Amino acid sequence: MFEITPNLNPNDQTPLYIQLYQYLLIEIETGRIPQGTRLPSIRKLADHLGIGKNTVDAAYQQLIAEGFILSKPKSGLYVAEFDEQFFTPSQDSGSQFSCLEAAQPLAITYPFDFRHGHIDKDHFPVTIWGKLTNQVLYDQAIFSYGDRQGEPELRVELAKYLYQSRGVSCLPEQIIIGGGIQQLLSLLCFIIKLENPECDGKKSGQQQLNHYGNVAVENPGYDGAREVFRQHGFSIIPIELNTGGIDLKKLAKSNARIVYVTPSHQFPMGMIMPIANRMKLIQWANRVDGYIIEDDYDSEFRYKGKPIPALQGIDSFGKVIYLGTFSKALLPSIRLAYMVLPEQLLKSFQTHFQSYEQPVSKILQKTVALFMQEGYWQKHLRRMRHIYQKKHETLHQSIRKFMGEQVKIIGEESGLHLLIEVKNGDNEETLIEKAKFSGVKIYPTAKYWMSQNQAKDPLLLVGFGGLSEAEITEGIRRLSESWF
Repeated sequence: MFEITPNLNPNDQTPLYIQLYQYLLIEIETGRIPQGTRLPSIRKLADHLGIGKNTVDAAYQQLIAEGFILSKPKSGLYVAEFDEQFFTPSQDSGSQFSCLEAAQPLAITYPFDFRHGHIDKDHFPVTIWGKLTNQVLYDQAIFSYGDRQGEPELRVELAKYLYQSRGVSCLPEQIIIGGGIQQLLSLLCFIIKLENPECDGKKSGQQQLNHYGNVAVENPGYDGAREVFRQHGFSIIPIELNTGGIDLKKLAKSNARIVYVTPSHQFPMGMIMPIANRMKLIQWANRVDGYIIEDDYDSEFRYKGKPIPALQGIDSFGKVIYLGTFSKALLPSIRLAYMVLPEQLLKSFQTHFQSYEQPVSKILQKTVALFMQEGYWQKHLRRMRHIYQKKHETLHQSIRKFMGEQVKIIGEESGLHLLIEVKNGDNEETLIEKAKFSGVKIYPTAKYWMSQNQAKDPLLLVGFGGLSEAEITEGIRRLSESWF
């Protein structure tokens, strides 16, 4: 075996596998490990360096993912072959890019990344999508500006789909297309301010409390929504959760007249608001003459029981603003979401946003509309529900198999993530660092609380959409080894 002598420091904050990965990467880039070289096996290198096989495997997996080494079946691992000039910097490149490189540290990817925003990319119908996009491009009208609320044919399809799947009752004219939930929330903040000038933050004391300047949010809850409200000058009122979602008694005692909720799959805790609580929440909004912002971010994926209708569908007072997205069921990269406005706020939008230009590509909107019109959307949803249900079962079974009673699973009935409460005495940060050492990326939940995390034991968020069933099983096995 050729000489591999990295200076690995177990006391360094950088995990050992990343130290080994960075050493091998430099050796390959500089040619000290030539192209085409057969690398030592995981076991041999682990024995040679006196480190764990998981550490070597994680470093190799990272290099494989980035294309620097290749795994040849029944042969071994080899350094990939590429143009030598690829790594030859120009003489003045150091002066040009040194500042940029200093500001942009190396992005680390992990072989087993349980991020909740990742989806299954392997089953996206690329060929069909390409065909529909080409079909849209043959229409000369595509090259003009689009409708400021979104393309009419897409809004028609959305209105039909939302009624059939979620019980949302709306006209296409009530729907506004936007570039993601946060962009639509920002637009909504502008609409609310124009409708109610008193909530612009300039008033104080009791004057402020009597109007729409306060927004109640779930605690814990989606931090991305909180940040939008905060940046628009609203006062944020955190409301704790109970088994039925947001605590309605505490909401009633607050000074808020707007509340942001995720009732169909509370983020991040996963509980589903029962129908009785939904009715009480709507009655609260009517009583205080306020609004409910319902974020229905992943309602397509439910694995137990029957779907509960959206708040908007049982609202007879016009108090619910409904938000949905294509990010989880289709692709996050298309940046397409939708908002259903009640009549009063729709009038305000139409009055004050005459010059508003639609932020989402007209080409993309028409492609999605065709995707829905021709039946591909429902077919894709059925397929993805089946795939995600199998992944969900694999994740649940793997946690039970490898971790048993050492963890508690929370929010397991729907969506593309769940939480695990870990009972080994470590804090959240330590658990995450131990996971990284095993090549696993796991995510904190502390940031979703406005105040200090009130959980007795640390809660970690585990997304499964972007991993295969085999990767889920291996990732959980590694987590168990690193934690227990």
